[in-house]
Amino acid sequence: MSEEPEIHFDDWGSKGRYFIRTPAGAVAEMTFTTIGEHQIIIDHTEVPDAFRGQGAGLRLVTRAVEDARAAGRTIIPLCPFAAAQFRRHPEWADVLKK
Repeated sequence: MSEEPEIHFDDWGSKGRYFIRTPAGAVAEMTFTTIGEHQIIIDHTEVPDAFRGQGAGLRLVTRAVEDARAAGRTIIPLCPFAAAQFRRHPEWADVLKK
C-alpha cells in the first residue's frame, strides 16, 4: 500500500493554501483568507482527476480544521465542498464560525 502524499502549507499573510502534490506534479489545493487573528475563510477547494476517489479534498479540509483548533481560530467555509464537509462532520462544530 502506498503512502499518502504529504500536505503542504503556504502562508502569504492574508491568503494561504494547503496543498498536496503527486510525484507527477498534479496539485490538489484548498485556499483560504485570514480575517484578523482568529478567523479564516475557506475560499476554494480544487481536486484534479489525478486525486479523485482518494479523499484528498477531505484531507485538506481536515488539516485546516486541526490547525484552526490548535490556533484557537474559527472557520467560515464559503467553499461549497468545505461547507458540505462541515455538515458531514458535526465534531468540527467547535471551529465553525457561528
